[in-house]
Amino acid sequence: MVRSQHPHELTIGKFAAAANVGVETVRFYQRRGLLATPKRIDGIRRYSETDVSRLRFIRQAQTAGFTLEEIRQLLALDSGEDRSAVREMATKRLAELDARMEDLQRARSSLQTLVSECAIGKKGPCPILKSFEA
Repeated sequence: MVRSQHPHELTIGKFAAAANVGVETVRFYQRRGLLATPKRIDGIRRYSETDVSRLRFIRQAQTAGFTLEEIRQLLALDSGEDRSAVREMATKRLAELDARMEDLQRARSSLQTLVSECAIGKKGPCPILKSFEA
């Protein structure tokens, strides 16, 4: 007898779609130990809304720039409700993002200057290409 699918049980395809990722992304996270691989029921793995929430958390944490190892730590801390450790990790990540943004702003400013110099139309090598050789 085939068991009917409960509304809270999703196949891997629907599970991945619910978090706006591909099936291979789900499998990748499972191989990395970030997501559990559910047991088969009637030959099909079924995922819950809790699994969807966890997958969305992983994606949001990646968007914020956390590495997979840091996400694993965040997930472990969440189960223990260690807010100070989570805050410390987030503060560190914020400082790293600020430093990266400063680097990007400097790179943008340099490139903007080179674009202006290139637009002047002087003869000789392009200053943009010349700067990349240095």
